[in-house]
Amino acid sequence: MASGLAALLDDVAAIAKLAAASLDDVSAAAGKAGTKAVGVVVDDTAVTPSYAMGFTPDRELPIVAKIALGSLANKFLVLLPASLLMSAFAPWLVTPLLMLGGAYLCFEATEKTLESFDHEEVGDEPGELALSSREIEKQKVTGAIRTDFILSAEIMAISLSQVEDQPLGVQAASLAVVALAITLGVYGVVGLIVKMDDIGLALSKRPLASTRALGRGMVKAMPAVLGGLATIGTAAMLWVGGGIVVHGLHEYHLTPVPAWVEHAAGAAGHASPAALAGAVSWIVTALLSAVVGLAVGGVLAGALHLAKRGKH
Repeated sequence: MASGLAALLDDVAAIAKLAAASLDDVSAAAGKAGTKAVGVVVDDTAVTPSYAMGFTPDRELPIVAKIALGSLANKFLVLLPASLLMSAFAPWLVTPLLMLGGAYLCFEATEKTLESFDHEEVGDEPGELALSSREIEKQKVTGAIRTDFILSAEIMAISLSQVEDQPLGVQAASLAVVALAITLGVYGVVGLIVKMDDIGLALSKRPLASTRALGRGMVKAMPAVLGGLATIGTAAMLWVGGGIVVHGLHEYHLTPVPAWVEHAAGAAGHASPAALAGAVSWIVTALLSAVVGLAVGGVLAGALHLAKRGKH
């Protein structure tokens, strides 16, 4: 009896150790996957606030909440199962899908860059003025969830590429952790951004002079914050999209461009002080990846505009 109990306790201890090891594996894999997806997360955070702007203050957070719920549905109901099926039955699809998504990010960033040079005023969309506020809100939320689907697909693909050597259970748990953490993080920050002017307005009415000054500063800073977010988002799209394309070319042994980026980054790192070598190498890699992204996006944008002209 005693020996049987001892054996049972040994088994329980072994299972506990295995569970702890599995949790460690999931934690490590999720951290690795989430870190690689950070560029797309920056873009997602930068893009989303624009969908909640222009509404009355009482509708801003509900709109962000609707988009967040749509994002969770995108990730958990569609992208997570699709990612696991792809990992189990067609792992060779990960790299081409990543490259396709990277090319799309490059295209979107290039279009935004070109639009920034076009200072022509853009009014409301035809027919938008005839819509009710509820209909406009529904339209904005639908558009935001559609954009989120594309960005979430890229996040999940990047995350999957970092854990594809793990058992399927660890992959599933890691992707679920990444999906939940990124969604809560992104839309938590978005909620703060869209309410920043209201928070500033409330602070500007407080009795303490320094608090009032802080509130007025927050309100005045909102246009610069939104403009800065747009710029950061575009830069992140170019860096991440170009980096994905470069990595994909390397995977397929199409080495001229990846070798050029690697050698330039290595040379810059070697030419820098030892303490800064890693940072300088990373910055050069990011900049050159953005250059590649701009080139890829330029080709795609040019092809699209030529195709549109051909139709007319």
